[in-house]
Amino acid sequence: MPNIKSAKKRVKVNATKAAANKARRSELKTVLKKANAAVENGASDKEQAIRAAIKRVDQACSKGLMHKNKAARKKSQLAKKLNAAD
Repeated sequence: MPNIKSAKKRVKVNATKAAANKARRSELKTVLKKANAAVENGASDKEQAIRAAIKRVDQACSKGLMHKNKAARKKSQLAKKLNAAD
């Protein structure tokens, strides 16, 4: 356990940020799974699900959860799946 006041604060801040990042990452995975399932099942709202997933990928990239190249790759994969399903 840290003794210095600023180090104690860093521990608290890091724990808070780690929890927020974990929640965002989990939510991103859920949205991606829903989008993939919608395309595979041929759901009527598959386009909306893909659009929501792409939005979440962009948000994750802007928050630093995902590298910009990985975000671009995910978006490309989603678009490719949607176009193949049509």
